[in-house]
Amino acid sequence: MNSVSIGFSLDPAMVPLDDILPTRGLTSGAATSKKFAQIKSSIEAVGLIEPLTVRAPDPQSQKYLLLDGHLRLLALKLLHVAQVPCLLAADDESFTYNNRVNRLCAIQEHLMIRRAVERGVLPERLAKVLCVDISHIVKKLNLLDGICREAAELLRDRHFSPELMRVLRKMKPTRQIECAELLVATNTVTVAYAEALLVATPQDLLTSDARPKKMTGVSSEQMARMEREMANLQGQYQIVVQSYGEDVLNLVLARGYLVKLIENVQVARYMSTREPEVLEQFKTITAAVSLDQ
Repeated sequence: MNSVSIGFSLDPAMVPLDDILPTRGLTSGAATSKKFAQIKSSIEAVGLIEPLTVRAPDPQSQKYLLLDGHLRLLALKLLHVAQVPCLLAADDESFTYNNRVNRLCAIQEHLMIRRAVERGVLPERLAKVLCVDISHIVKKLNLLDGICREAAELLRDRHFSPELMRVLRKMKPTRQIECAELLVATNTVTVAYAEALLVATPQDLLTSDARPKKMTGVSSEQMARMEREMANLQGQYQIVVQSYGEDVLNLVLARGYLVKLIENVQVARYMSTREPEVLEQFKTITAAVSLDQ
């Protein structure tokens, strides 16, 4: 069995900043972007968290090619840092490192901020490190206040604005779950859609202090119709959820049967003569590898 070699060093090495050569240029607005400001502020407050990734030094020039971390390199130069920790890569490519970033979801970010505060980090310090307003940290810190556990679980892996939770807080837990299911099912986890669901929410499903936003140009009859259609949509969604597993199983079994059917030489010959269009459809079904096809 062939062994797999590690693509980069496990322990960072301290490299002089002047010996690191960038492999690409930055855009004109990179130094004034919000992301760059956050990186620079974070390095000033707590130091460099993620080491740069560089190619092993050239034997002649002893220079290191930068594979990942161009914004961090610029920030370090502006802060007049002499040496920086780097991971030495064995391959001259950057795909391995930061081209497939899984960004933090809103609830994951909330949990990290809450954990930091519980360990004694002040929200003001977090705001300074991340170069954001303190109100932004407070919103993310209190993200799940007033949100039921089931609704939070449905939105656990989604990216959304903290304002979305402000809308859901105006609803009772059962309605929060219904709206979270619709947001996920339609893949539209936005504040605008949540507010539309809030408008269509009956008064008895709102919290006592919530006042539903009134939509201009919509009559009471149209609002009642919207509520009925929303309730009907939710009912259809529940039916689909309940029957989805069984339907998929039946489709898999049907596809397997069709595969064996058209592999039969006599059946295939008969259908190609008598029902060529049906045979073509059967072949399309058997060639499908996912339900989307």
